[in-house]
Amino acid sequence: MSTSRLSVRLSRLLNMIPYLIANPGISAAEAAADLGVSTKQLMSDLNQLWMCGLPGYGPGDLIDLSFSEESIEVTFSAGIDRPLRLTSTEATALLVALRSIVEMPGMVDPTAAHAAIAKIESAIADGATETAHTESAPPVPEAPAVTTVRSALAAGHALRLVYYSASRDVVSERVVDPIRILLVDDNSYLQAWCREAEAVRLFRFDRMEAATELDEPARPPRDVSTEAALDLFQDDPAVPLARLLIRPDHGWVLDQYPMHKVATRPDGSIEATMRFATLDWMARLLLGFGAGVRAIGPAELVAAVRERSEAALAAYREAGLDEVGAM
Repeated sequence: MSTSRLSVRLSRLLNMIPYLIANPGISAAEAAADLGVSTKQLMSDLNQLWMCGLPGYGPGDLIDLSFSEESIEVTFSAGIDRPLRLTSTEATALLVALRSIVEMPGMVDPTAAHAAIAKIESAIADGATETAHTESAPPVPEAPAVTTVRSALAAGHALRLVYYSASRDVVSERVVDPIRILLVDDNSYLQAWCREAEAVRLFRFDRMEAATELDEPARPPRDVSTEAALDLFQDDPAVPLARLLIRPDHGWVLDQYPMHKVATRPDGSIEATMRFATLDWMARLLLGFGAGVRAIGPAELVAAVRERSEAALAAYREAGLDEVGAM
């Protein structure tokens, strides 16, 4: 881990001088935000750069800077005046990463990402690599709600969201204070303080039906923990808990749904639990598994699944389809 951190810092230091030359007089806060570090870390890096330079390491050999919280200037670059050039392999890997992340709503400005892709493709075109000769897919227009969320986050404004909750199977309207955008399990989310729930929540971008940027500042509590909310399915005692019995050939559902394995029975079947918001939603989910997953508790969930199953069978009989299963 220590070697990895040093490698990351070295790369940052090598590219920091060209960045600062391209942005003379930039403030420490702005530079830290662009470089993805804290202001404290940035100031530490600048102090480290003072001790870097050309062999001899005396006056006139070392990198020289003039910096404060308000302004940073490079007065001597010691020859480090342009970014490191990417190899063909590095450029290809960067293109793959950019093309992947641009498909994730909200993660990047798609216009900027496609511009970067075009520049990289142009830069490596002379290398005759396979990537250089592939045509980029045309930019996909960003959903209006996603654009609004990114704008509000950049401006530090609150948002009004119209949001579909899959666990509750309802559409609700709520006011939130944006914190940051995250990628979790291949889906992009807005992490925000929900004023209705009075807690940090994750809102998946593809479930936002509308977003309105409000003319008021975002005010998430300063002392709130944002790391705990990264668990999409926290074990909240206030939410009902289903007890399930999973057939051996349906063990895959444990990887696809927020279920917690409790025990494995001698026949290979698995006992598991899962939190759910509404009885109707959970009953529909279990019916979709057929005989592969069975509810064993609580009693009201078992009854709801049984009632829905009997109603479905009755409908089949009335339609004369009761013999379909035997065909």
